[in-house]
Amino acid sequence: MSANSSTVGQLLLQGSACISWKQDVEGAVYHLANCLLLLGFMGGSGVYGCFYLFGFLSAGYLCCVLWGWFSACGLDIVLWSFLLALVCLLQLTHLVYRLREDTLPEEFDLLYKALYLPLQVPLQTYKEIVHCCEEQVLTLATEQTYAVEGETPINRLSLLLSGRVRVSQDGQFLHYIFPYQFMDSPEWESLQPSEEGVFQVTLTAETSCSYISWPRKSLHLLLTKERYISCLFSALLGYDISEKLYTLNDKLFAKFGLRFDIRLPSLYHVLGPTAADAGPESEKGDEEVCEPSVSPPQATPTSLQQTPPCSPPPAATNLPAPPSRARMSRPDSGILASRIPLQSCSQVISRGQAPLAPTHTPEL
Repeated sequence: MSANSSTVGQLLLQGSACISWKQDVEGAVYHLANCLLLLGFMGGSGVYGCFYLFGFLSAGYLCCVLWGWFSACGLDIVLWSFLLALVCLLQLTHLVYRLREDTLPEEFDLLYKALYLPLQVPLQTYKEIVHCCEEQVLTLATEQTYAVEGETPINRLSLLLSGRVRVSQDGQFLHYIFPYQFMDSPEWESLQPSEEGVFQVTLTAETSCSYISWPRKSLHLLLTKERYISCLFSALLGYDISEKLYTLNDKLFAKFGLRFDIRLPSLYHVLGPTAADAGPESEKGDEEVCEPSVSPPQATPTSLQQTPPCSPPPAATNLPAPPSRARMSRPDSGILASRIPLQSCSQVISRGQAPLAPTHTPEL
């Protein structure tokens, strides 16, 4: 180590080995080459930073080739500069190829920027998700059904890219599905990977729609293999289901004028068509139940006609006449309470109130 330091010191003390310095400076091509090399080494990172770096380096080394050929007249300068310029150009070609390979179709690129890029999902991970759906964009014509209630099996998961889809049950409108929302997230979450089921709602395209669809088995394999993608889909599906629940909650608020708790399972009966269609008939049935049971006189057997008749109780003579079977306006709750016992009319009184607590969980 000491010998090397002494050698370097002797070289510095001896001065330059050049016999004479050139009085004139190099030409403009030499200085241009150095300026381009300086700008090239100031490049940043990333894909575009590499484009900047190798672009300026290629131009700088090409200028060095020209300087070595016309001014320096050195074969070694020309060869080394040409080799370095060739390497930089090959690197640029490789970057262009990689960039074209990473380019996604327009629909998938817009989906990445709208849904996955805000979550900072890596592009390579997103490509695995896209590859699972085979990079196919499916379409729905106006009034074409995506799923039919009670018939279409749950064998895929779809995401709407454009258009609007109407969700209904038993002919009753529930809510809309807008772009970049899952079309069947509740059905997907309701089944285990080994279970099978059918849709309980009907999905109809109101406009021309486009969507992507993941096959059930392929997506389950991907989620099992990639934990990050599994957590990502859990978050996206949970957010999508909560948005649909809030939409139904707002629909109930607009219909009844009350703010319901969407977590109550009894709200299914409020949303179902039976709550609106069977209302008059059920009310009529309740009125019939609440009517005092006054049966018409029947013929008594001959063996019983000789028995002395019992004197009717005093209160029975003042019974009101039974109401007619025709449609009549419902009496107030106070009148019902004064005429009919509380046990038989509790159902009528409770029907006028909104369900504030779960009664039983319906089988959806």
